[in-house]
Amino acid sequence: MVYLDHASSVPVDPRVLAFAGRYLKEEYGNPSSLYALGLSAKQAVEEARVGVAALVHAETPSTIVFTGSATESNNLAIRGTALRNRKKGKGILVSVIEHVSVLNPAKDLQKQGFDLGFVPVDHYGVVDLGFLEEHLTPGTTIVSVNYANDEIGTVEPVREAAAIVHEKGAFLHVNATAAGGRIPIDVQKDGIDLLTLSGNDLGGPRGAAALYIRPGVKVQTVIPGGGQEKGLRSGTENVFAVAGMGEAARIAALEMEGEMAREKAIRDSLIEEVLTIEDSYLTGHPDFRLPNHASFRFSRIEGESILLNLDTFFGIQVATGSACTSRTLEPSHVLLAIGLAHEEAHGSVVMSLGRSNAMDDVPLVRRAMKETVTRLRSISPL
Repeated sequence: MVYLDHASSVPVDPRVLAFAGRYLKEEYGNPSSLYALGLSAKQAVEEARVGVAALVHAETPSTIVFTGSATESNNLAIRGTALRNRKKGKGILVSVIEHVSVLNPAKDLQKQGFDLGFVPVDHYGVVDLGFLEEHLTPGTTIVSVNYANDEIGTVEPVREAAAIVHEKGAFLHVNATAAGGRIPIDVQKDGIDLLTLSGNDLGGPRGAAALYIRPGVKVQTVIPGGGQEKGLRSGTENVFAVAGMGEAARIAALEMEGEMAREKAIRDSLIEEVLTIEDSYLTGHPDFRLPNHASFRFSRIEGESILLNLDTFFGIQVATGSACTSRTLEPSHVLLAIGLAHEEAHGSVVMSLGRSNAMDDVPLVRRAMKETVTRLRSISPL
């Protein structure tokens, strides 16, 4: 098996599982309890906070709020910031290629009377900074731009966007789910006010994510209850998943530089080989892209057919669009936003690398892709 869908789910690092497993067995206390088991669980959560804060160079660990998923973190960032700061204004701007867990909360706020605008991108998926500057108003409260897009791999000019957003007095939220642990992130130097991270995308267990909130930024809870996580995310912490996320963040910080170089070499070789196939095209930016990400489109065939054939006949797992929207037959909103026609967007394939991949995978994928594309085109009505 060759697994090339790390953008949707990353296998839990065995070192993380060994580290966090005790919080499922021996140390199973509630972090809010005052006896020894509870205090041990509380310590695990706080140590994880330190690890996540260090990964993104946050000011202090107290800026990190743990949630149950990246979707929840995005909701807390978008909804919580907009609702808490509505006296400033009701303007929201998001890039047109944001993940649905950013787009849908923003659209929901629009139904409640907020003004929602979309920032376009160029054919590589890079946000239009001129449009952003022109359409920011004194009433704009929050802007959301992803650090890197999980479908096309393009890394955005976050630092430049932050300067524009702050000049107009707004807050910048960045969804770094795809970029966290893959490329260096410094929330202070980048000028980020709120940042979403996913535990599973770092190599930790599912069930934990985080939201960085810059000191001084006021956010309203979207899940009221017992007051955990500074009252912003009530509910008993998933200590196993949170501790695992902290350990995964620590490992990512230590190994990132080497993994970036290793995965980039595999990625570049993969892109070179796949593009030898007739009528195949790279999507996303050719240079400013995630080191583990290769995305393509193929003329005259469907991405879903390629995915199923690679899985069934070759044991190779790839994606076509975002995993969160892959069950719909509609073309990817990201690919449409970069200017592809509907029929072009339907032929997309995304390959995202991880620690399990090696350079030996490249010739296997190349052969499988060529045989698959040739076979599908031979039976395609197009």
